[in-house]
Amino acid sequence: MEQRIERFRYDDAVVRLFTGATVIWGIVGMLVGVIIAFQLFMPQLSFNLPWLTFGRLRPLHTNAVIFAFAGNAIFAGMYYSTQRLLKARMFSDLLSKIHFWGWQLIIVSAAITLPLGITQSKEYAELEWPIDIAVALIWVVFAINFFGTMAKRRERHLYVAIWFYIATIIAIAILYIFNNLALPALMFKSYSLYAGVQDAFMQWWYGHNAVAFFLTTPFLGLMYYFLPKAADRPVYSYKLSILHFWSLVFIYIWAGPHHLHYTALPEWASTLGMLFSLMLWMPSWGGMINGLLTLRGRWDRVAADPVLKFFVVAVTFYGMSTFEGPMLSIKSVNSLSHYTDWTIAHVHSGALGWNGFLAFGMVYWLLPRLYKTGKVWSHKMMELHFWLGTVGILLYIVAIYSAGVTQGLMWRAFDATGRLAYPDFVETVMQLMPMYMVRALGGILYITGAILAGVNMIMTMRMAPAKLEDPEAEAPALIGDGSELDPPREGRGAIAWTTSLAWHRIWERKGVLFTVWVAISVATASLFEIIPTFLIKSNVPTIASVKPYTPLENYGRDLYVAEGCYNCHSQMIRPMRHETERYGEYSKPGEFVYDRPFQWGSRRIGPDLHRIGGKYPHLWHVRHMEEPRSTTPQSIMPPYPWLAENDIDYETIQPRIDALLMLGVPYGDVVNNAEQVARDQAKQIADEIVAQGGPDLADKDIVALIAYLQRLGTDIHSGDTAGR
Repeated sequence: MEQRIERFRYDDAVVRLFTGATVIWGIVGMLVGVIIAFQLFMPQLSFNLPWLTFGRLRPLHTNAVIFAFAGNAIFAGMYYSTQRLLKARMFSDLLSKIHFWGWQLIIVSAAITLPLGITQSKEYAELEWPIDIAVALIWVVFAINFFGTMAKRRERHLYVAIWFYIATIIAIAILYIFNNLALPALMFKSYSLYAGVQDAFMQWWYGHNAVAFFLTTPFLGLMYYFLPKAADRPVYSYKLSILHFWSLVFIYIWAGPHHLHYTALPEWASTLGMLFSLMLWMPSWGGMINGLLTLRGRWDRVAADPVLKFFVVAVTFYGMSTFEGPMLSIKSVNSLSHYTDWTIAHVHSGALGWNGFLAFGMVYWLLPRLYKTGKVWSHKMMELHFWLGTVGILLYIVAIYSAGVTQGLMWRAFDATGRLAYPDFVETVMQLMPMYMVRALGGILYITGAILAGVNMIMTMRMAPAKLEDPEAEAPALIGDGSELDPPREGRGAIAWTTSLAWHRIWERKGVLFTVWVAISVATASLFEIIPTFLIKSNVPTIASVKPYTPLENYGRDLYVAEGCYNCHSQMIRPMRHETERYGEYSKPGEFVYDRPFQWGSRRIGPDLHRIGGKYPHLWHVRHMEEPRSTTPQSIMPPYPWLAENDIDYETIQPRIDALLMLGVPYGDVVNNAEQVARDQAKQIADEIVAQGGPDLADKDIVALIAYLQRLGTDIHSGDTAGR
């Protein structure tokens, strides 16, 4: 029977929008990154303004690079390749536009709220609840558009790139929703449904897999489409693609707990994360090999084509990052690397080396096709961008790798007498200054390349015809469900079922079945890991002396979160001699049962604060926040003078306590007069500051913050603690 040929047009308008947004937000995100890189050795660059401090800008940088730059690159590549691979225009032009403009509004809202201190403080999940809802809704719009296109496709076979897109959509939906479950207390303030150890576990189940399913699987899909297109060669191995895909989808989801080695998380959970992280190395390198060997016989073209150069460096960085990740999950290595800049170098080699280079290579490949120019405006500018980016990222990561190892070794060093060789934390910080300067130089080179990409894009757009029409295409109409194409299992012509990949070829023609198996893989791995942590009570033994934060302490804790203190300070003393010698008794799981959200941190630019309570008088904290160098001459911490100027918003204290009460925090009679209890404690602390020779700071934010800091780590000791 002769098949009917259908003619249609692809929607490249939405691809052009996402491509332009990729370059624009890339420059913005990297600019913020350069600013905070300079602030590490020039803290005065915050200009004493709250919205320009490192603590507030750092989450803006990570969100801009991940969700604005990388996110728009993902959508640009997916909208372009999905239509070609499925031989169909996107399901709905309206949904495509809603997706684009909705995503940009989310980015703008993040750019406004994060510098204002509106944050959940969870890494890669800082956005507060109204924006989280918007993210979920826009993701649903995107999913409907994608799966609707799959349903009306004219190409029976689902190419490997589509597999990775399916995994991305399914996994991110599960991860984002469950990690961000929270109870709103105010318009822009919520408290996590999880507390302490469980909150930390959920965060890194999400955090590591946000890297897996937002910065890895979609970019692998883009690699499997754009690299063969640019090289004009088929993917090296179909079998390797299958092994690569299913191994990643199932194994990756287990690996998150390796971020919490030697913390208050039960050891079995972090060990499980380590084992699955080690298993990730093999399938990840299978993907790298598949990408690089696709270029076999094309190395002459690589030498001449900047697009292929970008792709080769990207895939190489993917291989390096996916080797280093499992290595960092090994407990002995992690004990040195955790809380140091080594982790920062690792993340940037992936985000800027793998994601960044692949995104820019894809943009350069797309530009002449989207704007019908036949070529990019300047070939030489592409080449210059490539070399600036390559040298820049190498300078950056080599400097920060060096800084990380330096930190880890100095922190654990003991002298001949058995004492800490560098007891003052700032001694280590001072050793890192030259490395931070080299890092900033590398960042300047990298962003210069991104700016060149922006110029090249604008000039290419100016070369475009006056009217850009969507490209025409044609394909046979798809009839039936594809079962007539299934290979026979028995009789003449049968395929050896156990030794072939015929079963997978069937899945690839059944989009719903394929999607269901992906969802089962992600959900099963998640549940097997999460359920024991939440159901086994012995995982988090309680401590009778640990009580809820007072209303004022909780308000001060919210200030700590808003100022982004978690970006520089940890609150987790690991059971290692050099940590207990430096900071005090190691942290216990039961100490965090009222911490919503947890504040364990992932990096130490400043010392750990879990035992800071009672260590210094109130006035020391006042002086330290007003001008850090007055108490620690070599500190790189910015000043926070506004804390002594802003009034405590007492009216918001009762709603905060009410929300925590609904989450099960046992406040007792406090719930009936939380505001007055807070006022009484604030007056007591303010009077003590005056008695210590300080200014009258009655009802100022600094008083609430001091109340919280003086509480930290004191519950495990009996009796009252001095300074509380």
